[in-house]
Amino acid sequence: MSRTFHVLMPGIVLLVATIFSMPLASAQAVSLQEQLAAQYKLVKMGSDTGGYSVVEAGTLLAIEKGGILGVPYSDKAVLSTKYEGGTVHSPSGLMVQGRKALLGHFSQTQSQGQTTHLFAKGDKVYPSKIEVDVASDKVSMLIVACDTCNKTDPPTYNKAQVVFQFPKGTLASASAGQVEDVIGQLLSISSDDAQQGGDQGGGQQGGNDQQGNNQQGNDQGGAQAQQQAAPGEPQQIEKGQTPDQVKAALGNPDKIVNLGTKLIYVYKDLKVTFLNGKVSDVE
Repeated sequence: MSRTFHVLMPGIVLLVATIFSMPLASAQAVSLQEQLAAQYKLVKMGSDTGGYSVVEAGTLLAIEKGGILGVPYSDKAVLSTKYEGGTVHSPSGLMVQGRKALLGHFSQTQSQGQTTHLFAKGDKVYPSKIEVDVASDKVSMLIVACDTCNKTDPPTYNKAQVVFQFPKGTLASASAGQVEDVIGQLLSISSDDAQQGGDQGGGQQGGNDQQGNNQQGNDQGGAQAQQQAAPGEPQQIEKGQTPDQVKAALGNPDKIVNLGTKLIYVYKDLKVTFLNGKVSDVE
């Protein structure tokens, strides 16, 4: 090999390693996002002359900590709340002022009546969009209020963006479960029955069906409990039974005396004698 080739070799190796590492990092980001998408079903929103509404409910989430600042769904801009190290960092005053200026840029009349909304602990929301940024160690989730769950009338479908900031360099190696645990500290998956119907029609029917199923389950459970509580028939030991049959009826003996062809099972108040593997006597 020439001297020039030896000099260039380290650079070639570094270039190849860089080229192959880029798609691997990208694939990992996509993989994590796909796993999160499988865990969190996104809400589908629609609109008509009557305004916005939920077309298909997503995974119902419960807010665990206050401080998430939202705006009406009709707003052009969305406020971003950061969650880092277990602490909620609400949008600054400058961000709120910037939002107002942006709304005024679009339309002076549009900004009239538009207000911010501070979500409270226990409020229910749907995920609307999830993005994973491995390079910045961030997972962003756009959320939309479940107005039916929160009993908000008239509905506003307030929305907000929550940015989960992970320690530098940790998101690339984090599992989906670890990411979900962090998200759950602020937005936990709710077991509320409203998830069955959400803001859509048919929720009441779903509740009735579930109530009927629960009642049926309670009836079955009660019947089983009564069955278990009812006194069983006395166990019978008969001549000619095998040791396994006796164990099935009485359980394991306290003592076993093995005399070759003769075997004795000793219970608390009973002694069973086997001869050649068959019950020959009970005392």
